[in-house]
Amino acid sequence: VPMNRTTVVEFVLLGLANSRHLEISFFLFLLVAYLLILLGNISVISITLTSNFLQTPMYYFLRNFAVLEITFTSTFLPSTLYSLLTESKTISLPGCFLQMLFFYCLGTCTLFHMAVMSLDRYVAICHPLHYTSVMSSRFCLQLILSCWALSFLVMLPPTVMTVQLPFCGPNVMNHFYCDASLLLQLSCTDTGFIEELMFVTLIIILPGTLIVTAASYARIIVTILHIPSSAGRRKAFSTCSAHLIVVMVFYSTCIYRYIRPAQRGGKDSDKILSLFFSVLTQTLNPYIYSLRNRQVKQALKERILKFS
Repeated sequence: VPMNRTTVVEFVLLGLANSRHLEISFFLFLLVAYLLILLGNISVISITLTSNFLQTPMYYFLRNFAVLEITFTSTFLPSTLYSLLTESKTISLPGCFLQMLFFYCLGTCTLFHMAVMSLDRYVAICHPLHYTSVMSSRFCLQLILSCWALSFLVMLPPTVMTVQLPFCGPNVMNHFYCDASLLLQLSCTDTGFIEELMFVTLIIILPGTLIVTAASYARIIVTILHIPSSAGRRKAFSTCSAHLIVVMVFYSTCIYRYIRPAQRGGKDSDKILSLFFSVLTQTLNPYIYSLRNRQVKQALKERILKFS
């Protein structure tokens, strides 16, 4: 390897703002968001683990989803907060590659989890008599393990290929985390194959999981329309529409960010889009998927009364 190919030992992440005033504003916003993510998801994990009447498959999936939310946001939010506070904008090569690997693997896992949870709701609402036989604890475990294994299996090859690229020139990325499309632009070799592989992977995963999720919710809505009581219909629609709003925001920003034509990244608008799917929807998820649930609220109330 020529000497000039070992010159890049770190990358510079420009972050979210170019003025100190804006940096402090973003720091406070992201700190509140991260604390809400931790608080909401830790509450979901502890309640679903300790409450006897929250031991159904639905809460098992919600608990795993909460663990995933914490790990996914922890791949980039602590380092982003540190960077905003200290104005330190550098990240080492190994740090950058690790962040990218976990960001994409856990992000993909989030998509699979959302699809699995929508399927679980579909079976529970549309086929209630078969629910316990279909969603056995063994099958639920297999679904969760498949989500994790498939995510790493699918995202590992393009990420490992990116890691092995030579970086010998510019090292500045206009982003707040190590983004694959920007890293590929910084390499001093041809990255066409990796870009195509990444694009094909995302073309399969994003629309694929979206179709499963959308089809499940479509069937759920049709079933809800046949509920005789208007109060029951309203309640079911309220839950369903809240889930759908989160799903729509998450998928629309992900798809626009990663699979629009001539997508190269690096614009300020890309950072804002990334904030939507990586921070905003993650902040809303525990409160919309779990903490609005009547049984979860009841369990939470009992826990608070017990300790007060």
